[in-house]
Amino acid sequence: MSIRPYREIVRRKSRQIYVGDVPVGGDAPITVQSMTNTLTSDARATIEQIHALEDAGADMVRVSCPDEASTRALKEIIRETSVPVIADIHFHYKRGIEAAEAGAACLRINPGNIGSADRVRDVVKAAVDHNCSMRIGVNAGSLERELLEKYGEPCPEAMVESALNHARILEDNDFFNFKISVKASDVFLSVAAYQGLAEACDYPLHLGITEAGGLSTGTVKSSIGLGMLLWSGIGDTIRVSLSADPVEEIKVGYEILKSLGLRRRGVTIISCPSCARQAFPVIKTVETLEQRLAHIQTPLTLSIIGCVVNGPGEARETDIGLTGGGKDNHMVYLSGLTDHKVATGDMVDHIVELVEAKAAEIEALNASGETTAIEAAKRIA
Repeated sequence: MSIRPYREIVRRKSRQIYVGDVPVGGDAPITVQSMTNTLTSDARATIEQIHALEDAGADMVRVSCPDEASTRALKEIIRETSVPVIADIHFHYKRGIEAAEAGAACLRINPGNIGSADRVRDVVKAAVDHNCSMRIGVNAGSLERELLEKYGEPCPEAMVESALNHARILEDNDFFNFKISVKASDVFLSVAAYQGLAEACDYPLHLGITEAGGLSTGTVKSSIGLGMLLWSGIGDTIRVSLSADPVEEIKVGYEILKSLGLRRRGVTIISCPSCARQAFPVIKTVETLEQRLAHIQTPLTLSIIGCVVNGPGEARETDIGLTGGGKDNHMVYLSGLTDHKVATGDMVDHIVELVEAKAAEIEALNASGETTAIEAAKRIA
């Protein structure tokens, strides 16, 4: 019996587009994005939020442009931020033209919703003239009336048909620089729609479980839905939709990709849930380390295990490891090997110093070109 390598994810083959200077689709890394919740017309507040998202690792950021005041603010917003900005256009075609002229890297717009063929042509021309891509965004909650009448309710078939209808409008205008999403708040509906769309076209797909909920519930729903799709090779860019600080969306997005080995950024902490065997307060230690290591962008692994049952085994697989030992005498592992001991009171500061030093070492090796091809592949993925 032939068994596929259990860690292998074979990504769906899709064409590649660019959102600004960021490639999406093809063999490009899966990108992570979020959306601001400030008034876009308040340029300063929007810029500050985008900077926070940039620091968290956002590859691109979407802003809502429901009115002319918002598109007027775009020029300043784009000038003072470094990630590509996606303008979310609701129904008014002029906002799309204004956003493209202001320098938006992408328009989130459904061409079938903006009126006449002339209006569509005008938006397409603006996108071409200003090197702006598009995203067709189908949502189960706002499907066209004729599709609801045809199918009776939101269903995967209706969502795929809607997406392909919008895509055909752009194709008829000789425009192919777009990606597609088919989002629903229901995990089963969203996953089935993406699976159907993945079979029906080769455009890059933007994944999301829309209106997923708060930080805890939304993370769970998004992890299940996006995880199923990503594990099967579907998806080129993701957004985790949470009723929470947008920065949390970026953090969760990276954790989903890291858990599947699709992309790594920052410190991956492997830690136990703690039990009566713990030789130090594991939960508090991990909480503190997550906060103090949030600035590290270099991919590396850290294991924090409260006792010797699983500690040595986990430490063998991580860059740095800590295993609870005696009453106040815990073992530190470096590159999988036992190295020295540390007392509880010095533990957190010591681990932070070790991680920062290891990150600097990795970055120096990367800069000098001394990292082996295998090591580089593991760390960049």
